[in-house]
Amino acid sequence: MLPDISRFEEIIDNWRGRKVAVLGDIMLDHYLWGEVDRISPEAPVPVVRVRDETHLLGGAANVALNLKKLGCEPFVMGVIGDDAPGRKLSKLFSILGVGGQGVETVQYRPTTVKTRIVANNQQVVRADREDSNEIDEDIQESLLAKLRERIDAISALIISDYGKGVITGSLLKEVIELCRENGVFISVDPKDVHFKSYRKVSVITPNHYEAGFAYGMKIRDEETLFEVGKGLLSQLELESILITRGKDGMALFLKNGSEYLLPTVAQEVFDVTGAGDTVISSFTAAAAGGASPFEAAYIANQAAGVVVGEIGTAQVTGDQLRCVLNSYFEQHR
Repeated sequence: MLPDISRFEEIIDNWRGRKVAVLGDIMLDHYLWGEVDRISPEAPVPVVRVRDETHLLGGAANVALNLKKLGCEPFVMGVIGDDAPGRKLSKLFSILGVGGQGVETVQYRPTTVKTRIVANNQQVVRADREDSNEIDEDIQESLLAKLRERIDAISALIISDYGKGVITGSLLKEVIELCRENGVFISVDPKDVHFKSYRKVSVITPNHYEAGFAYGMKIRDEETLFEVGKGLLSQLELESILITRGKDGMALFLKNGSEYLLPTVAQEVFDVTGAGDTVISSFTAAAAGGASPFEAAYIANQAAGVVVGEIGTAQVTGDQLRCVLNSYFEQHR
């Protein structure tokens, strides 16, 4: 049974000011905005007339920004290169008030940059610049040391794994042990290559493709969905798993045997870029604010419904989420 709206308002109030660490792959989201009105004479491709350019926090940095917008105090840990995109990211951290003191500048690898060309409100192409090799052991140890310094102050840790080299098996083992020893909530936005290393965390939030691949069974219907969800929950000894299902909403499986299907609340879907970041940040913020897993999943579902209705990497604020929840409760009395 769904709690009263006052309960969700209480959770939102409770998470304000909570310190949440984010460890993972930091990226710069680079957008070129324009229009298409002809095809190139050189090749059968559209010619985009660029009218604007923006740089945004991406990957783990966007997760941290989501937390900031919600009202938490994020502390992001990861690596950037000693290059122009890295300096752009550092400037954005400062401007947006995202705690970037845990970011390591690495000489030997470039900053990860995703360049998206958007024309007529539609993404035309994406170009990636990255080095996805695992970071060196000394950088891993430095990141772990930064987490140790702050472990007593944080309510939760988000591991934002995009498979770009920051999250390694050995680092995961150390980080999860440290958080469990100190009673810190651990949430993971997973990558299939590391699935077996996410053991005993509080929640993982794969999409249905990632979950099916990790379990070795394609999710085709509710029967296979439940088998995959319960199977991964058992295999990895998780407290919970939240599987995002696109237009079909989300599915939550808990260690105590409870299962929930949450239908999508998105009215229109323009762009799913960064939606996974919003899901894990809002779920974790809610958990830090004392929400049950179901309450956290409900809030995350509402937050995702907001950001997919916008073009580009987007976030939802705590006040905006409060309004959305109030409106939803009014409509479904």
